[in-house]
Amino acid sequence: MLANLLMDNWTLKMIICVPSIILAVLCAIFIIIVIMLQPSNSDGISALNGQQETFFADKKNKSKTLESKLKRLTVITIAVMAICMIAFCVAQFYL
Repeated sequence: MLANLLMDNWTLKMIICVPSIILAVLCAIFIIIVIMLQPSNSDGISALNGQQETFFADKKNKSKTLESKLKRLTVITIAVMAICMIAFCVAQFYL
């Protein structure tokens, strides 16, 4: 009876741990690719020359640009990866 309960616990742990690790690794690779596709942020250097843009200068179409879509995709992928890691830790330590 005890061995049967331990086997069910081990099976449940593997059902949660293995897919969460695989998904986390895929998310990590995807995050690396998406971050490498994003343009660099060089606004700090141009501020030294006095070429500062105003706050409202480019806010109208900023949400439709490729850069904003890549940033949003990065945040979503990091959130999915965090959820996978939390699920892995919970399954590893509490099941």
